[in-house]
Amino acid sequence: MIKTFYSKIVFKHPFKIMTLVLILVAILGVFATKLEIDASSDTLLLDNDKDLLFTQEISKKYTSPNFLILTYNPKKSLLDQSTLTNIQELSNELEQLEQITGITSILNVPLLQSPPMGLKELVNGIRTLQSKETNKTLAKEEFLTSPLYKENLVSNDFKTTAILLNLKNNTKLEQLLANKHNSTNKKELKQIKIDIKKQRDMQRRIDQETISHIRTIVKNDQSGAQIFLGGINMIANDVVSYVKSDLSLYGSILLLLFILILWLFFGQTRWVVLPLFICLLSVVSTTGILGLFSWEVTVISSNFISLQLIITISIVLHLIVRYRELSLKYSHASQYKLVLNTMLSKFNPSFFAILTTIVGFASLILSDIKPVINLGWMMSFGIAISLLLAFLVFPCILILLKKKKIPLKNKSRFSLVQFCANTVEKRGLTIIVGSVILAIFSFTGATQLIVENSFINYFKQNTEIYKGMKVIDEKLGGTTPLDVIITFNQDTKDDTLISENEDTHEEEDDFDSFDDEFDAPENEEQYWFTPQKMNLITKVHDYLDSIPEIGNVSSFATLLKIGNTLNNNEDLDSFKLALLYNELPLEYKSLILTPYINIESNQMRISLRIIDSNEDLRRNDLINKLNHELKDIIDPKIASFKLSNLMILYNNMLQSLFDSQILTLGVVALVLFIMFLILFRSISIAFIAIISNIIPIGVIFGLMGWFGIPLDLMTITIAAISIGIGVDDTIHYIHRYKEEFHFDRNYISTMRRTHDSIGYAMFYTSFAVVVGFSILVFSNFIPTIYFGLLTMLVMIVVLLSALLLLPKLLIILKPFDKIAQK
Repeated sequence: MIKTFYSKIVFKHPFKIMTLVLILVAILGVFATKLEIDASSDTLLLDNDKDLLFTQEISKKYTSPNFLILTYNPKKSLLDQSTLTNIQELSNELEQLEQITGITSILNVPLLQSPPMGLKELVNGIRTLQSKETNKTLAKEEFLTSPLYKENLVSNDFKTTAILLNLKNNTKLEQLLANKHNSTNKKELKQIKIDIKKQRDMQRRIDQETISHIRTIVKNDQSGAQIFLGGINMIANDVVSYVKSDLSLYGSILLLLFILILWLFFGQTRWVVLPLFICLLSVVSTTGILGLFSWEVTVISSNFISLQLIITISIVLHLIVRYRELSLKYSHASQYKLVLNTMLSKFNPSFFAILTTIVGFASLILSDIKPVINLGWMMSFGIAISLLLAFLVFPCILILLKKKKIPLKNKSRFSLVQFCANTVEKRGLTIIVGSVILAIFSFTGATQLIVENSFINYFKQNTEIYKGMKVIDEKLGGTTPLDVIITFNQDTKDDTLISENEDTHEEEDDFDSFDDEFDAPENEEQYWFTPQKMNLITKVHDYLDSIPEIGNVSSFATLLKIGNTLNNNEDLDSFKLALLYNELPLEYKSLILTPYINIESNQMRISLRIIDSNEDLRRNDLINKLNHELKDIIDPKIASFKLSNLMILYNNMLQSLFDSQILTLGVVALVLFIMFLILFRSISIAFIAIISNIIPIGVIFGLMGWFGIPLDLMTITIAAISIGIGVDDTIHYIHRYKEEFHFDRNYISTMRRTHDSIGYAMFYTSFAVVVGFSILVFSNFIPTIYFGLLTMLVMIVVLLSALLLLPKLLIILKPFDKIAQK
């Protein structure tokens, strides 16, 4: 059937087939321009994470404005007039931007102790640093000691401050996201998803323009202050830039490297142009399909072009080597026969090799992590396209070209293949012992694998993302947000409230004039701020503040502590708290009250920030510790609690990597074993093939475990990718070994001939793959660099395993004797 397809269709109509292929690729090329990049935090979350829904629910209840942050480190003192003037001028210029709704800085935050003011003054009006009556010496002391500002708005050394740029919320997008969760109608849901994408894309463009304008303003600042921009929107925007840069960089450098490699290997123009032409068609086609179906590239899948090029070039290299081998062996054969025999002899091994590669990538779909799943789908389609185009375009082009004499080359320059053949024949015991040692090394190292990873260390130290996050993390209270949500039981009574209210009305203080306002029983706020709630929130706040991995802690307890100072070192009672809740000016209420309490839901929120760069930080251990110890502090009869926000979501993703990796490896190994059985019809050969691939993959996990390289979103894909690509060598080698064995049924001679033929093709392809992955070290994303280096290493080990361990096991176990007997 394959022979008929080539002889009666492809070879008779090569020009028509090429024309059709080029038309189809050109159409897909139009859609390739619509390929989009998604670097939002959603791409780092699990698909069905219950904590995500809870976090989204909490974000709706509490005032949590979207913001960017400028870290500002001036040459002079923070309270020097020139510094304050510059902050004001910078703020005025930034406020002109359409997307910035307000700016919070040391200039306009409420100062309650500079000099100290009473509660009545607090309600009537709050002074700021710009107020005439503000004492700067006391203001500095307040900034450094107030729980509202220390290690939050200003650093401990009082050299760095934060300028918060509050951004306009996209209410349409928020409403659409809410409708998405509530909609059950499939048609309606589909339209909502389309609208969400439109709004999100529009918002990205707006954010990009806003960030660009902010950077221009900062760049033009003449004060000499060291200013870094931070915030989730900025990180997402910069990551998109990195991904775009990586896509173009990987593609261009890889093409140049492949040109050099192909010329080095073959020394003929056609063997340089033809593979690159097929690679180009393959990449354009795959990118077009991604654009057509609106699949977006993430940080994790940003290397899909390099993967596509590497796998395509490996397919074509096997075809070239086989064609040249036949051309040298049968020098008088026609071009027709040479091309036909090339395609027929390589179809089965190439088909199964690519099928195993697809299985390797498809196993990523078993993950719960969206970008990993997308990479699995993208590469599965891409590899299938590569195989189809290679087996169509390669024969069509060669049939259209004239046969050309193949120059003889001295094979001694590729001594690795011959060295491996000699080692297999003369040092077989060394190979087996070395493999056992590697297996032990791999197993012991794998038991030490960790999934801890600092998000700040995802980026190179010279990037603005890293610099900004480093300042915020070390000087301004930490980066990764974590919330503790305390929900009070509805039936909880506090008997002390009644007596307290009675005592309050008997007191003669500055609040006498406000008594009538709160005498009415319908004022629920007065009865909500009970001593029981206040004591609990203070106790939890103090406990969290004592943990070294936690930076800034903000909650209603922060206001209670400040209020205690303003109230002559006496705790605020329910009456006064309710007064503050109702009478405090809105601009300050949204800063110190509404982000932390929600009376309607009977809840309090404690906002923490984790010091992400802390080397002792173990996220999962910290979360388990908080969950365990908070149970002892919070009486379940009074309230319940739950942790939420990005820290929890990110940790859930990290912890899922272990399960995903085990499941991925298990499924891939099982599927490959079944495929080997189908392909070679021998349990012993299938066993040999699996062993030859499992050991090299294990080496990577051994190295990661022993050297403390964490398992992350990028490194989790190494096993699937390496097995998929590495198994190609195994299939091609065994397939050729089986053919050569029939000549003399001598395992050693067969090994020699197999090394001398397919061994060089394996060397060429592995060399190209290793060089291809080497370009990933130019990325700004550290996990991508690790991915490139580790994949290079595993491909080298896979090649050595295919040229050393695989043939040695074939010689020892002699599986082809049993096949011959049958």
